[in-house]
Amino acid sequence: MTSDVKEIYSGGAPPAPAALAAKVRTLAPSMTRSMQRVAEAVAADPAGTAALTVTGLAELTGTSEATVVRTARLLGYPGYRDLRLALAGLAAHQESGAAPAVTADIAVDDPIADVVAKLAYDEQQTLADTAAGLDTVQLGAVVTAAAAARRIDIYGVGASGLVAMDLAQKLLRIGLIAHAHSDPHLAVTNAVQLRSGDVAIAITHSGSTGDVIEPLRVAFDRGATTVAITGRPDGAVSQYADHVLTTSTARESELRPAAMSSRTSQLLVVDCLFVGVAQRTYETAAPALAASYEALAHRHSPRTR
Repeated sequence: MTSDVKEIYSGGAPPAPAALAAKVRTLAPSMTRSMQRVAEAVAADPAGTAALTVTGLAELTGTSEATVVRTARLLGYPGYRDLRLALAGLAAHQESGAAPAVTADIAVDDPIADVVAKLAYDEQQTLADTAAGLDTVQLGAVVTAAAAARRIDIYGVGASGLVAMDLAQKLLRIGLIAHAHSDPHLAVTNAVQLRSGDVAIAITHSGSTGDVIEPLRVAFDRGATTVAITGRPDGAVSQYADHVLTTSTARESELRPAAMSSRTSQLLVVDCLFVGVAQRTYETAAPALAASYEALAHRHSPRTR
């Protein structure tokens, strides 16, 4: 595990049983290989591992009792006993519902109907995982900062750049000053102009995109409130972020690259952020939305010959 990831339980309520699988998927890439074996075991067989003692799980995964306890604490539980209770709850939840009829694996010769069903299921899982793992305290803090910001800059490249543009245009429609930057040079030159009271948001699934990290670092140094929307909360981008909003890390396949699943989870986070800001600024946001709708209404009317 990288040094940036805390192994010590930080207090607060442990994750709900339904959020455990999402937590495992999100944090597994940051774990040591031995901790990954423990995490994968509990996610794959909640009922079976819930019946094991800490010694039994250590033997099953070829690890140590200390590794099992550290994994439990990294997942958000005070100790292994609490993790076992969550596993039992997750097992009961799974038994009460119907098992999914499809998986995310898409074969090159799958009928298009199967492709639709598999993608729909995977998108649903990505959204559920993101919602379960999203820190609403952090989200609330970002909403507060954005609602009062003089200016909001959003950085993203590639698929994340499209999400950055989506958030910027939403914020503009409720009367906020927001700009999306996908050109790294323009992003940095704009970040230099930021100051305390401004907000800078970096969107990067990997957490290591240099073209996004650099302007966020500049904004951080200038005193702006900085935010990272990322699938890797232990990534390099987080060291310059006052607030981190974690997106789901879905399994990548040949016909479903990471950019597809990351876009889905990022869009959910930015939509939650936008709605929160719109709520906070409703007295000005509602008239601004109405004005923009009215200004564009004629473009949606049928043209007469």
